[in-house]
Amino acid sequence: MREFEADPPVEERVGDALREAGATVATAESCTGGLIGSRLTDVPGSSDYFDRSMVTYSYDAKLEELAVSRESLDEEGAVSEPVARSMARGVRDTAGVDWGVSTTGIAGPDGGSDEKPVGTVFVGVAHAGAWGSGESRAGVERYEFDGTRTEIKAQIARQALTDLLDAVSERQ
Repeated sequence: MREFEADPPVEERVGDALREAGATVATAESCTGGLIGSRLTDVPGSSDYFDRSMVTYSYDAKLEELAVSRESLDEEGAVSEPVARSMARGVRDTAGVDWGVSTTGIAGPDGGSDEKPVGTVFVGVAHAGAWGSGESRAGVERYEFDGTRTEIKAQIARQALTDLLDAVSERQ
């Protein structure tokens, strides 16, 4: 599963970057089902920076736990840029952390369409700036991965951690 992993693995590099920045993170996961949180907690000492992972697989969970708007879910669908952005912001704000990461996608083998084929995912990363600074931001990237359901989930988790690492590194 981790045959293409860098050395050290991305979750260790993320941990080092967060620890160095004195920052904390929480995740809101749909298609990855908690895999990102699991990888973060594979690192000894991750309690220094990891707060929680919320698996919000259903529309109701996204609405109730992360305050993703009904309009976003109705108009765009769960697998969309606005929902990934809302999920990342929602987990950041409800957990009271510096960084929120989200994933929403289609891991397969079914559920894809021409517009959003199996393997499509939106990864959101949100940062909390200091109150009054106007520096809070959230970005979303769309990716498409190939493979089995398990392989796609692993690729998504690795990409989400890479996106988080890039964002944390840019802020330092």
